[in-house]
Amino acid sequence: MDGNGLLGRQRESRALTGLVGTVRGGSSQVLVLRGEAGIGKTALLDLLGRAATGCRIARAAGVESEMELPFAALHQLCGPHLDRIDDLPPSQCEALGTAFRLRSGAAPDPFVVGLAVLTLFSLVAEDRPLICVVDDAQWLDQASARALEFVARRLAAEPVGLVLAVRDPVLFDGLPAMTVRGLGDDDAAALLDSAAPGGLDPRVRERILAECRGNPLALLELPRGLSRAELAFGGATDAEATPLVHRLERGFQRQLASLPAASRRLLLIAAADPVGDAGLLWLAAARLGIGDEAAAAAEQTGLVSFRDQVRFRHPLVRSAIYRSARLADRRAAHRALAESTDPRTDADRRAWHRARAAVGPDEDVAAELERCAGRAATHGGMAAAAAFLDQAAALTPDPVRRVRRSLDAAQVKAHAGAFQDALDVLAMAESSPLGRAEQARAEVLRARISFTAHRGNEALPLLLTAARRLEELDPLLSRDTYLDAMSAALFAGRLAAGAGASEVARAVRASSPMRWAMSRKSDVLLDGLTTLFTDGYPAAAPLLRDAVRAFSTEPVTLQEAMSSEWLSLVTASALWDDAGWDVLTRRHLAMARSSGALSALPLALDTRAIVELFTGDLAAAAALVEERRSVAEATRSGLAPYGEIGLVAVRGDVERAEPLIRACLEDVTARGEGVGVNLTQWARAVLYNGSGRYQEAAAAAREAVADPRELGLPQWALGELVEAAVHSGDAGSAATALAELSSLARASGTDWALGVEASRRALAEGGRTADELHREAIERLDRTRVELEAARARLLYGEWLRREGRRVDARVHLRAAHEAFGAIGAKAFAGRAARELQATGETIRRRTVEAPGKLTAQEAHIARLAAEGLTNPEIGAALYISPRTVEWHLRRIYSKLGVDNRRRLRQTLTG
Repeated sequence: MDGNGLLGRQRESRALTGLVGTVRGGSSQVLVLRGEAGIGKTALLDLLGRAATGCRIARAAGVESEMELPFAALHQLCGPHLDRIDDLPPSQCEALGTAFRLRSGAAPDPFVVGLAVLTLFSLVAEDRPLICVVDDAQWLDQASARALEFVARRLAAEPVGLVLAVRDPVLFDGLPAMTVRGLGDDDAAALLDSAAPGGLDPRVRERILAECRGNPLALLELPRGLSRAELAFGGATDAEATPLVHRLERGFQRQLASLPAASRRLLLIAAADPVGDAGLLWLAAARLGIGDEAAAAAEQTGLVSFRDQVRFRHPLVRSAIYRSARLADRRAAHRALAESTDPRTDADRRAWHRARAAVGPDEDVAAELERCAGRAATHGGMAAAAAFLDQAAALTPDPVRRVRRSLDAAQVKAHAGAFQDALDVLAMAESSPLGRAEQARAEVLRARISFTAHRGNEALPLLLTAARRLEELDPLLSRDTYLDAMSAALFAGRLAAGAGASEVARAVRASSPMRWAMSRKSDVLLDGLTTLFTDGYPAAAPLLRDAVRAFSTEPVTLQEAMSSEWLSLVTASALWDDAGWDVLTRRHLAMARSSGALSALPLALDTRAIVELFTGDLAAAAALVEERRSVAEATRSGLAPYGEIGLVAVRGDVERAEPLIRACLEDVTARGEGVGVNLTQWARAVLYNGSGRYQEAAAAAREAVADPRELGLPQWALGELVEAAVHSGDAGSAATALAELSSLARASGTDWALGVEASRRALAEGGRTADELHREAIERLDRTRVELEAARARLLYGEWLRREGRRVDARVHLRAAHEAFGAIGAKAFAGRAARELQATGETIRRRTVEAPGKLTAQEAHIARLAAEGLTNPEIGAALYISPRTVEWHLRRIYSKLGVDNRRRLRQTLTG
């Protein structure tokens, strides 16, 4: 679109000029431009480029046909600056180099890739402000889109601007956005008149204005190449039946129709290559006998430019050329491009072109696409791997192999979080004749998709049926499916419709697995869980410990991580094994991120957030909760926000927690997700124990322990119930819960379990025994990672000492608890400790608790890491922000707390 397309764009122009000024001033700004095709987004981006004098401009554009290639668009932005890649921290350098295939390595964590891009942009902007411009962002490959959204949400103190132009009304939701609307009547009329200087019949003019609805590209292009008769007599009906985008494409096609055949074929090659590599274009053109002279006529139309990079005037020009070509001509263009692409440096793109050049089934091409899928998965491109497998299946001549590849594609699509796409591929596979084994695998996939997508009741009977069917056909897959069924049963818990965990355990016992199948760690886990639900916790504990140890110390495959690792880490929590729980949740999250398995990411983030709550790092938990919110929006995950519920409960934020808990209970009850009932009631018990509302805490804890068909949460809730029942005078409930807690703790044998048990048993004892139990609890819990429980043990001891009249001794432990809760950010527990301290006659030093409270959650986390001695790059790597942003935050932290260096910051935070 030419400069006239900016007519009437004062509001948008001011916004972009302001963005340039902000970036020149040393700050970051992000803007998403939304609007339909042709509305003027590209023209505004060109205006931004002209206005940004003194700034570097990095450009990228999404191409619909390139959405399958991971990090393709990101490479467009970063490619000119990769000479700085060695200046990145080693882990970021490795991640970005692996993503761009500059080096071999394991699949990079996409968040480390995002951080590497953020750091790279920050480094590049040190010399001159940087503005990144991305057109047609709705067509970005998934990996690039996630990385850029990561960067957009973390830009803060760098002189970097990021502008994303997108047609999609919800993509990049939550980022600052501006909707580009159609021109007003006067501006639209002026633009139309400029495109038709010879004048238009008034009736024709009014018809075009009505049909274009202020769309600048339509106003400029529709009159070109159309006769007055066509506009006067054929436009109305056609316009009503044809979308504007298609009419614009058809207008471009008419402008190109008069070109020589060689020029049209050259344009087709350019349209078929999403990279725009002029060198590759001419190599492919030479294979088809097209000479340099073909470019002149094409460039004279003003729709394309051939220089170092091939650029179309508008993305619709590319699609118009490609759609209008005959299928045989498209295949010839792709074949020429494939033959001109070096298989050593760009094997995936070569395979991509070969697939589009294929006339029919071709096993050689299908096998190459399958290899591409393996490489894409290795580099974290799960969506790309699924697309390659889908294409491979379509080109596979052998029916059995085609079904196998289709099932593989469905599985990978499900891992990528594209559940409906996975079901569509699965339905296509099931339309072919399936053998018994393939049918059973399809049933397993359908059940797994149902469970992963909804976490409700529907999946469990499907999984049990499939597991039984597979016992003879594939014993190993049968065992894996029984483990999936156990996961589904534990999620359904008390709300299971029909079969539950006990029924799954009995089915496993009734099966006859081959003894060699029992050597895998997943089999040890299944055996332990089966024993748990048939013979009880004490009998199962040794087997469960073996399983957790195996999962903690041995490597896991991606399939194990997606299927059984969640069960292993929940088992670790049920054993009160804080070390195993920490290792497994870290690895589960890392693998979900690095593999691009968006389906597993919300749950992985939630479980890690809960771990951070127990370790007392509420700032880290809050960061995970925020990340989880973004991922859930992107994947449309139906999983309840368990991490957020736990966070607000430990903080003691009753006003925020109660509406969240009520909404969650309604949601999980409707879905049949019993684990949600247990978690929300446990969280409610923690919330009210912290606030000293013990009767409400006891009621919630009773609900959490009401059904034994769950792991972890009922055990934790027993401790809450003992504490609440004792404080509310319900000795009977306290004794019953304590007996059960003691049995489980002895079977577990960990310091966490025995420490909690000693702390709660001390509440039911008196005199010297109580004193010794309180001390034992503190000693045991101090050896663990669960700082929240250690602080609570000190609080309970201090409260007991005060009631015993030992005020001086009480102050020591109450003060330690108060300091710990204040540092953690557990405000309700800190308030409870403060009230107890005041009852001993001590005056509270408010600075210790309140100084960190002046800071945001992120600032508090940064302050703590800085006080611990981490450098700015180390803090940035931990929090996924740039070192410059860390420096900016530290200046704000120093100002808020009235300090001027890290030593004084450390003194302030430690009291």
